[in-house]
Amino acid sequence: MNPRRRLCLQQLACAATAGLAPTAWGQADAATNVQRGRLLEFPRDHGAHLAARTEWWYATGWLAAREGGEPSHGFQVTFFRSRTGLAQGNPSRFAAKHLLFAHAALTTLAGGKHQHDQRLARWSGAAGAVLGDADTAEGRVRLGDWRLQRDTTGWHARVPASGFSLNLDLAPTQPLLLQGDAGYSQKGPDVSQASHYYSEPQLDARATLVAGAPGGLARGRAWMDHEWSDELLHPQAVGWDWIGMNLFDGSALTAFVLRRADGSAVWAGGSHRAATGPAHSFAADAVQWTPGRRWLSPGTGARYPVQWQISTPAGRYTVRALAEAQELDSRGSTGTVYWEGLSELLDEAGRRVGLGYLEMTGYAGALRLG
Repeated sequence: MNPRRRLCLQQLACAATAGLAPTAWGQADAATNVQRGRLLEFPRDHGAHLAARTEWWYATGWLAAREGGEPSHGFQVTFFRSRTGLAQGNPSRFAAKHLLFAHAALTTLAGGKHQHDQRLARWSGAAGAVLGDADTAEGRVRLGDWRLQRDTTGWHARVPASGFSLNLDLAPTQPLLLQGDAGYSQKGPDVSQASHYYSEPQLDARATLVAGAPGGLARGRAWMDHEWSDELLHPQAVGWDWIGMNLFDGSALTAFVLRRADGSAVWAGGSHRAATGPAHSFAADAVQWTPGRRWLSPGTGARYPVQWQISTPAGRYTVRALAEAQELDSRGSTGTVYWEGLSELLDEAGRRVGLGYLEMTGYAGALRLG
């Protein structure tokens, strides 16, 4: 989707005061801005788009202690970049042209343990900056000793977090999924409310450093999103709900809705792609989310629907969290609170047909931009 990450990035951008690094790393140009009809080119578009206001690389997935076994863990690794607009034209190596930050989370289903950690740094846009950088020619972003990189074999994440460690190798099994209209994804009724957005579903996931996994090795399935945008969300939107689901038949389901304060939809959408064949995008009025059972967060008091009925042109499904306490409180860095967790996808007969991630924002209070 993802309107979701844009808000917390822009909140951080308002707080930027200083930057890093001595050497310019390429110049952003108009070709990197969001526009309908622009053809995405790879591997270039795996990399950073410094002219865009916000950008994120976002991996979620599940792992099992043995191949073919029940999920034992869920994971999230997200790297963000935000152009601050506070130091444009300033050649100083201390100019805070961008902010980089990252979130990582690990859910251990046995016992419902949820751990998360985060990193944040100001960045001048220069290559080799001490605290972090993002490559413009290929998929590579670094923040301290956390890093995410794409090569010919797939995505690789190395995240030594506090209390847990993730060492992930995510190999493609299918072509890229260009969301929306060939990667141009509408996020609201106004033409300006759009992004360039592609996904990589059905990634073969191998984790060699996961806290608590027997033998330190686990296998599973993952989903990668990369998105960049220039425009803010519709002013009536207070939050959103989103799923990215890998179905066991090899298909991939995306669905999202942007909500007003009363819960009504500002905009909705998504896509479905079978194991083979093209993706089919959903019209904004063709996706309905109906909340079910809720979980009360003891930390923030937010009430999250941890079960949903979702109607799409590809079918009607139930989405159900595999653990309720999967809230990520990042008020210490981004100022935001959201729920992001491993969930199952059930068909109308109640059969589990897929696994993936559900994200919900705006429940701990309407998201505000600085």
